[in-house]
Amino acid sequence: MLKLLVLVTSRMHLVPKKFFVSSGCAVSKVSDLNAFDKALLEAGIGELNIVSVSSILPIGAEQVSIRELPMGTITHCVLAQMRGGEGEMISAGIAYGLRKDGKGGYVAEGHIHGSKKALQEIMEWKMDEMAKLRGIEMEKIEYRLEELSVPMDHYGACLAALVFVEY
Repeated sequence: MLKLLVLVTSRMHLVPKKFFVSSGCAVSKVSDLNAFDKALLEAGIGELNIVSVSSILPIGAEQVSIRELPMGTITHCVLAQMRGGEGEMISAGIAYGLRKDGKGGYVAEGHIHGSKKALQEIMEWKMDEMAKLRGIEMEKIEYRLEELSVPMDHYGACLAALVFVEY
């Protein structure tokens, strides 16, 4: 009985082995939801069922190029999004990096009414704080940031995602 319990428990852990990073921006005259939907399509993840997860890169996780997944796939990702209305400047993005000690890494997501330059500064602070809280040093931090000046009579959306693809 104990052997069976250990076997079942060990199969319940979903540890991603690979991930890709993508982003997109879009506008719509209809709604911010429609702009968000278009941005998901632009990012290549608009036909997936997105499940938002927190910000941990597992040990050994490898970055790969964007993958096409079957329509409707339940897909775990760290997602940053920002929606806005006419005349607004919006930005969304992620920062990600590995620990210098080889024990995985971290992802931070952010969104603002403002420029991607301002957002990158915020993302740097977030990643620095994550490292300080854990008492560790990070390798080079990578960024994927999007910025959009929403045109008049439109809604807009920006997003960036780190998408886990293999377990």
